[in-house]
Amino acid sequence: MNIAICGGGNLGHVCIGVLGADSRNKVSLLTSRPTQWGQKITVSDVDGKTYEGCVSKCSDQASQIVNDADLVLLCLPGYAIHEVLRNIAPFLPKKCIVGAVVSSTGFFFEAFKILPPDQPLFGFQRVPFISRTTQYGHSAELKGYKPLLRIAVEQADNREAIRQTVEHLFATPTELLSSYYEVSLSNSNPLLHTSRLYTMWKDWQPGITYERNPYFYAEWTEQAASLYIDMDVEFQKLLRTIGLKDGSIPSVLDYYDSTDAKSLTQKISTIPAFQGILSPMTQNANGRFLPDFHSRYFTEDFPYGMRFIVETAEKYHQPTPLIREVYSWGIEKIECFSQHK
Repeated sequence: MNIAICGGGNLGHVCIGVLGADSRNKVSLLTSRPTQWGQKITVSDVDGKTYEGCVSKCSDQASQIVNDADLVLLCLPGYAIHEVLRNIAPFLPKKCIVGAVVSSTGFFFEAFKILPPDQPLFGFQRVPFISRTTQYGHSAELKGYKPLLRIAVEQADNREAIRQTVEHLFATPTELLSSYYEVSLSNSNPLLHTSRLYTMWKDWQPGITYERNPYFYAEWTEQAASLYIDMDVEFQKLLRTIGLKDGSIPSVLDYYDSTDAKSLTQKISTIPAFQGILSPMTQNANGRFLPDFHSRYFTEDFPYGMRFIVETAEKYHQPTPLIREVYSWGIEKIECFSQHK
């Protein structure tokens, strides 16, 4: 296939390495920094396996990258989806499949507005793997695989054919979901990250600093786990109100094979791929730490993750008081400190 990757972040690196390692695929990259990319991307996984993907074309011009694509894959943060879709729309081949690795940051909502009503779309419920760039434009680490992928497909005559294509490309069993809501609304990062952020810093005020930066996952707390579970209860009620079948988005406790806040804390804090990840903090001139409200934990998960849960709940008149409380706190912090960026 001719595959166009949009976005040169962590996921973009790994997707190029994995998909481009198959010599039958021709992989191109749309990025704002094309001069920093080599012709080959080396990706190593946790088991020592190495992928080497070739970059056939690399440009910041959409017309040069997507014009002959069979499949376009967005590996983008939420804030970039609208602009990139508008940029690529005039150059997309009619039956080109457009997908998003991260679907819970507005992909389907934006694609429905911007792309033609017959442009095939798909999105993952959860990212296929955990990724970390090691040398920008040259190498990355694949830190964890998913044993099963779930995707939603819209605006396609043959949804099963797209499911088979994704299953083949990612060499992972792939299930077809019944609604785009099942990938557009997520109890993963939009609730996972925000529960931790809120319980760490809900009482933070300017002037408060900290002696050290804690590990975000390895030092996960039962307080954060409890909030995560309680927000997920509201989330699951919303899914039932929409009309999605039970389990279409597994509950937090089911997904992490846990029974309560204590076991969930133990599970999250010991996931191998999460080890060594620090909290989003900056260090001042005195060596003290304070929250970084400009980090993507804030700028992605509140306005481009939680927001869609809140807006959908409003649309269906479903109360979500805890989710709204955490969401309002995060948005207030982002807006308050954006002027100081």
